[in-house]
Amino acid sequence: MSLKVDNLKVWYRTLRGEVRALDGVSFTVADGELVGLAGESGCGKSTLLRCVNALEPIQGGTISLQGKVVSGTGVNVDEHRRDVGIVFQSFNLFPHMTALENVCEAPCQVKKVSKDAARTRARELLDQVGLAEKADVYPAQLSGGQQQRVAIARALAMDPKLMLFDEPTSALDPELVGDVLEAMKQLAKNGMTMIVVTHEMGFAREVGDQVVFMDQGVVVEKGVPTEVFANPQHDRTKAFLSRIL
Repeated sequence: MSLKVDNLKVWYRTLRGEVRALDGVSFTVADGELVGLAGESGCGKSTLLRCVNALEPIQGGTISLQGKVVSGTGVNVDEHRRDVGIVFQSFNLFPHMTALENVCEAPCQVKKVSKDAARTRARELLDQVGLAEKADVYPAQLSGGQQQRVAIARALAMDPKLMLFDEPTSALDPELVGDVLEAMKQLAKNGMTMIVVTHEMGFAREVGDQVVFMDQGVVVEKGVPTEVFANPQHDRTKAFLSRIL
């Protein structure tokens, strides 16, 4: 099993009292699986991804990656993050670097890969996401969809065991969404283990191995996409799908 999230709990204290962002979330992701995370905004999806990437402290439960607990005290966070790539809504590319240089930066600085080896690998990854001809172009000269695909290539450059996507197409114009989803489909075909927060239900149904629906910090339904979409069991899932589909 590549990833196991067991009884994960995250809460915040506010002036109005305690807010439970995650309240006992559990699910597993097998090697090579793509899991779609769905639900209303604010239900805890992004918080969950941030916990998996060790960007958010947890108050209970455990997260294990390939059998090793990667949550709680004593965890080497930097080492863990080398194994987990994450792509956010915003692209966060370095504006003063070309696409190629953006992809090369982390392997050179973090893994101490030689510049020649990093550049060779970066060109392979840019070709993989359909941007081989844009290697020497700066982010300002790229469309939003192209920038997001560079961000995907940058995350892949660290050779992660798991890829996380936090609504990677939500900031894009509709006509640019398809290219990014196609790049993600190719990753799935190549066997990359992925968790994707998305409102693109067609993508989750076509490519996902399982879909997990969340509501108010808990998992309300999970299963094979074709079964969940065709016959949702929980009222919250039914209500969500009736608005999205």
